[in-house]
Amino acid sequence: MEFDDMRVVITGAGRDTGLLLAETFAARGARVFLSARDEGAASRAADVINQRGAGPAEAFRCDLADPGSVREFADAVAGRTERIDVLVNNAATYRDGEISDVEVEQIIAGAATGTVLLTQHLLPLLRRSERPDIVNMISGCGEPGNHRSDAHPAFYAAKHAQAGFAGILSHRLRPEGVRVISLFPPDFVQEGPRTAGSALTARSVVDCVMFAVGQPRDCFIREFRFEQVR
Repeated sequence: MEFDDMRVVITGAGRDTGLLLAETFAARGARVFLSARDEGAASRAADVINQRGAGPAEAFRCDLADPGSVREFADAVAGRTERIDVLVNNAATYRDGEISDVEVEQIIAGAATGTVLLTQHLLPLLRRSERPDIVNMISGCGEPGNHRSDAHPAFYAAKHAQAGFAGILSHRLRPEGVRVISLFPPDFVQEGPRTAGSALTARSVVDCVMFAVGQPRDCFIREFRFEQVR
C-alpha cells in the first residue's frame, strides 16, 4: 500500500473529519495513533478501523486545552513508536452564537496553545522520520480579512494563532526537510455532492491532505487555499 508502515498521529479523530482522516490513512497501510477528548469516541474509532483489516489504529485520550493531557498523550505515543512520519493537527472546537467565558478559553487554549505544545512535544519523533510532515487543519477563519464564517470570534482568534504558528514553523523546519502543510478550508460539510456549485466536502479536504503527503520530498506544498460558494 502507498503508506505502508507510515506512523501517523491525528488529533480530534473520534468523529467527522478527524475520523475520516484516520480511516483514509489506515486504508493506505499507515499505523494510526488517534486521539479525542472523549476516550470512548477514540476507542470506537480505532475499533472501526481495526475491524476493516487495514493499517492498525491505537486510541488515546487528549484534551488539547489541558497541557497535562497533551504531555500524557505525547509520552504515550513516544512509548509506542520510535518515530512519527505525519502529525495532523486537526482538533478544534467550533462554536457560533453567544458562548461563555469558559468556552472562549477552551477554544483558544485547545486550538492555539494545544497545537503548539503537542507539536513541540512530538517534534523529536518527527525528526527521526525520513519523511516528516506536519499537517495543520486550520480553516478559512485563519485567513486575513476572512469574514464569511458564522464562527464565534474566539474561533477566528484561535485559527489566526494556528496560522501564525504554522508559518514560522514552516520557515524554521524547511532546512531540516520537515514539511509543514496547512489547509484553510471554508466552512464545509461532511457529506454531499462533489460538484462545482456545491459546498466543499470533508472528503475533498482529506484528499488534499493525501495528495500533499504523498508527494516526493522535493515538493513542499505549504498551503491549500480554497474558493468558496459564497
